[in-house]
Parts: sequence; structure tokens; C-alpha cells
Amino acid sequence: MTQDTSQVEAILSQLQTAGASYKENTPGAREKLMSLSHDLISSLELPSEAIMRMGWAEPARAANCRTAVDLNIFEHLKQSGEAGITAKELAAKCSADEVLISRTMRHLAAMNVVSEKSENTYSATPLAEALSESRYRDGILFLYDVAGVSFRHLPEYLKNTGYKLPTSVTDGPFQAAHKTELSAFAWLDKTPPYLQAFNNYMSAYRFGKPSWVDPGFYPVSDRLIEGFNSDYSDVFLVDVGGGKGHDLHELKAKYPQIPGKLILQDRPAVISTVSDDSFEAVSHDFFTAQPIKHARAYYLHSILHNWGDDDCIKILQQLKPAMKPGYSRLLLNEIVVPRQNPTWPITSMDQLMLVLAAIQERTEAHLTELLKKAGFNIVKIYSYEFGQESLVEAELDVTTL
Repeated sequence: MTQDTSQVEAILSQLQTAGASYKENTPGAREKLMSLSHDLISSLELPSEAIMRMGWAEPARAANCRTAVDLNIFEHLKQSGEAGITAKELAAKCSADEVLISRTMRHLAAMNVVSEKSENTYSATPLAEALSESRYRDGILFLYDVAGVSFRHLPEYLKNTGYKLPTSVTDGPFQAAHKTELSAFAWLDKTPPYLQAFNNYMSAYRFGKPSWVDPGFYPVSDRLIEGFNSDYSDVFLVDVGGGKGHDLHELKAKYPQIPGKLILQDRPAVISTVSDDSFEAVSHDFFTAQPIKHARAYYLHSILHNWGDDDCIKILQQLKPAMKPGYSRLLLNEIVVPRQNPTWPITSMDQLMLVLAAIQERTEAHLTELLKKAGFNIVKIYSYEFGQESLVEAELDVTTL
């Protein structure tokens, strides 16, 4: 099988252009570089190499990272500093077999998770340093133990169901893999270690990525701060199902001049873990009527992608009576799938939602139809090139009131 050298040359040329944009801190340039790098690898590797990568190199990396989490290897690497640590020293600290640790570290180095400074001596990369922090470490734990099991059972599940699209949040790949009749989130509530890992990882999932409150993304001042009217309500924004309030904390930090109160809403199990004086945290089930009336904005971050269309409509309709027509805005921070050539972060999240909850990420057309059924019209979708998440601004459809 011959390789297409012209395609490789075209990608190399695009990489050079994207590299120049990256140096100028152009939004989306980092993501463009990563996308082109994946394209370059795909253009260069042989089919046999692609199978090797998918079949054992990447599964071994994931399994080795999961083992490293159990053995606190990333913490030991960080503590060793620039000098690094030998496999023998690591084995002693971990009470593990030296040959096993050596082979594990060798593969992690080959996969760029750690760095091999000299023969059998290892130090931390930026990734390994991040994995020494609980929020990233918990991502490995949750994704390997919970999501990973679901992915590994997906082919068998689809075969057994005649390759029908999973549509039930209580009867899908997750339930088949974990031998449960509970939805993924109900299962998490009853499995505290993984619930804690999931919530902690969510605080890191978006770290370092462009945020909707960054300059050039969504015009917070023009669309929300300007026109705020305390006569309607003293609440500026309600973060519905907002977890531990990471978005509210960031919003307050970047816009300290916000004129009204910030409200965080989530399940009691989550709210009980929140401690932040920059907003007010209250328990609320978003399938029940929204108690905060006439706020300037009602914000939902990655909420709709956790539910099927019918449930999404129910969630959105709980907001309608609370919103003031012509004033209150609905903000949805969601992945909006492009019509053509979506990037792997988008398609992989769609696959993750398939195995965890039998649901999907939505296109603009799908979101438009969904919001219309719930009584809303999309005003505008804000995003940036190669970005994963978008900010959808919507308003009440007054014809449905």
C-alpha cells in the first residue's frame, strides 16, 4: 500500500501556517495544530501500525495510567523533581515488583506520559505532573473504571440488540456493562467513590480551554450586564445544575462588576460539598419549577447533553414561567456538532454519551428544533474555530406564552 506524499506535504504546509497563528495566540490555533497533527499521523502510519496503536499501545497506556494512579507513581515522580527517580526506587516506594514497574514506566515514556531521562530513570512531563493532582487523577479513575467498562462492552451490547440505537437511559450499554437497572447518574449517586471522582474530574475537564466568559467568545457586558434591571430581580444569573460552581467562580473573577447575585443550583448531594462565598448555593431539581423569578439569565452547562429530547423539553419548560419575556435570557453551554468534519473531541464526547446514557450531542438543526418544541428561539450561537463547546443564547418564544 503506497502512501500519498502530496497529502503529507499539504498537511505539513498547513501545520506551518497554524504554527504561526499559535505563536500569535490566535484563538483556535492550538486546536488546529492538534487536529493537523492527528491528520499527519493518520497519513503516515501503516494500517498494521494503526491496528497496533488502537489494539494494544493505547489500551496499555490507559491501563498503565490506571495502575500508576493506584500506586501513586505520578506523585512520586513530581516529588523527585528534575533529577527523576529510577524504576528500582519507584518499585520500593510502591511495594511493587521492579521488573513490572520498569516495563510499565518504559511504555508510559514511549507514549509521552512520562519522560525517560536516562536508562531506567524517569521524570514527570507536564501531563504526569497534572496527573499528580486529584482532579486529573480522578479523571483516569472515573473514565477507566466507569466509562471504559461501558466502551469495552459496547460491541457485545450492540450485537445482542441487533444494532439498534440505544435510547433508554436505564437500558443501554452502561447498564449492560455494570449489571444495573439504574441510570448512570443514579448509579453514581449510590457509588460515592466514583461520584466524588466524577465531580472532581469535572472541575478539570475544561481547565485551560477557552471559556464562554473569555473576551472574544460571548459578549457578557453587551448581552447581560447592559440592560440588567434590579427592579425585575436582584439575580443576575442562575447556574442550573452547575455542579460545584466553577463557572460562576470564573464569571465573577473575570467580571467583578456584575450588578446582581449569582445563584448555583444542583442536587443536595452536590450542594452539600460546595463552599464558595462568591455565589449563593441552593438545592434544586431542574425537573421541577424554577423558583428564581425574572433573573437576567438562566445558564445550563452541559445539562442537555445528559438527557434525551423529551427530558430536555421538560427541563427547559420548567424555566419558562420564571423568565421575563424580552429580558431574561437562556444560555446553553453545549457542544454543537458541525454539519461536516467534526473534530475528534466532539465525536468522542458523542460516543461517551452513547455508552453512558444512550444519548447524543446535537447539531444546530437538532437544537433549534428541540428549543422550538420547548418554547424558545435561538438568538445566536457563539463559538470559535475548532472549539469544542459553544454558547447558545435563546429567548422565550412569546407566541407560545
